[in-house]
Amino acid sequence: MRLGKKMGVVAAGAALTLSLAACAGEGAGSGNENAPAGDGGDDVKIGVAMPTETSERWIADGNAVKDGLEAAGYAVDLQYAGDDIPTQTQQIDSMITGGADVLIIAAIDGTALSSQLDAAAAANIPVISYDRLIRDNENVNFYVTFDNYQVGVAQATALLNGLGLTDATGEPTGEKGPFNVELFAGSLDDNNAHFFWKGAMDTLKPFLDDGSLKVPSKQTDIEQAAILRWQQETAQKRMEDLLTSTYSDGTKLHGVLSPYDGLSRGIITALQGVGMGPTIEEGLPVVTGQDAEIASVKLIADGVQQSTIFKDTRKLADQAVVAAEAYLEGEKPDANDTSTYENGVKVVPSYLLDVDTVYADNIQELLVDSEYWTQEEIESGQAE
Repeated sequence: MRLGKKMGVVAAGAALTLSLAACAGEGAGSGNENAPAGDGGDDVKIGVAMPTETSERWIADGNAVKDGLEAAGYAVDLQYAGDDIPTQTQQIDSMITGGADVLIIAAIDGTALSSQLDAAAAANIPVISYDRLIRDNENVNFYVTFDNYQVGVAQATALLNGLGLTDATGEPTGEKGPFNVELFAGSLDDNNAHFFWKGAMDTLKPFLDDGSLKVPSKQTDIEQAAILRWQQETAQKRMEDLLTSTYSDGTKLHGVLSPYDGLSRGIITALQGVGMGPTIEEGLPVVTGQDAEIASVKLIADGVQQSTIFKDTRKLADQAVVAAEAYLEGEKPDANDTSTYENGVKVVPSYLLDVDTVYADNIQELLVDSEYWTQEEIESGQAE
C-alpha cells in the first residue's frame, strides 16, 4: 500500500479528528486512575506494536497510526514483529522499559501478552488493543476495531449475492440452488477470526439448513477451516487438497467463503491451477475477501475475485490516536460498545467502525473517490 499521499491524508485526518475531539469533548469521561496525564510534545512517547510487515494492510496501519500521533506532537516507537510471538513480546517489553506513556498493540496471538500487560499496568501505562482483541488479562484498557461480526455477515452476504441466492442487501431472491461451497476461516489465535466466522455462519445457516447451500467436504467447523497466521500459501494448499479429495469426481464447486484477500488469492491460484476460470464469467467459483488489498482489488475489477470487505484503516488509525490522546489527558476514550468484546476476564470498552463491501461496480465510489487507491494503482495491481 502506498505510504506517501495516503499517509499524508491520514495524518491530516488524524489531526482534524483530534481537533474536533477537543471541541466536541470526544474521549471525555470520568478520569482513569491508570492513565497518565500528558500535554503532548516529543517528551511523551507512544509504543505501537504491529504484527507483521508481510501484509500491506499492517504496513499501512502502522504508518497511519505513527503519522497521526506524530502530527499530534508525540514521539512514536513503531515496531513490526514479523509474525513471531517472542519478537513481539520482546518489543513490547522494550517499549515499557523505554518509558512508553501509552501502548497501542495489534497482537499476533491475543493470548500471549499477559506478562507484558501486567508490566504495563504496574508502570501505569494504558494499553489500547488495536483491531485484534488481547485476551485473558484485565489490563486491556480500550479496544479500537471494526464491527467484526458484521464483517462476517458482509462476507457471507457477498457470497450469497454472487451465487444469486440473495441480492446485495441480503434479501432472498427465491433461487434455491443447490450450490456447493467451501469455507475458510482465519487464524484461531486471532480473536477477530472467530467473530468473522460467527457472523458468516449465522448468515449462511438458513441456506445450509434448507439445502440451498451444501459443503461437499463436510468441513464446517472453524477448526477445520482455519488458516494459521492467515498465510496465503497455507490457504492455497488447503484448497488444492479439497479439490483433490472432494471435487476430482467432477462435483462442481460454485463458491468459497474467504475471510481475507491474501487467502483469497491463494484459493484462486489453486482453483485456476485445475483449470477453473480464469474469471467468474468463465466458470471460476465466487470467492470473497477482506481488506481491499490492491492486488485483490485489481482481481475484482478484472472479474476474478468477486468481492472484498473494505475496512478503512485510516479511520481506525484516527480512532487509536483519539483514544491515546484521551489517556494522555487523564480521561477515558469514548466507547460506542461496552458489551460485546469480552476477553475472558472483562468486557473491554470498545470503539467499533463500520465496513463496506466492494464489488466491481462500486470500486470507483468506495476506493478511488475516497483516495484510498488511485485508478492507476487498481489497473496495475500495485501500490505506488
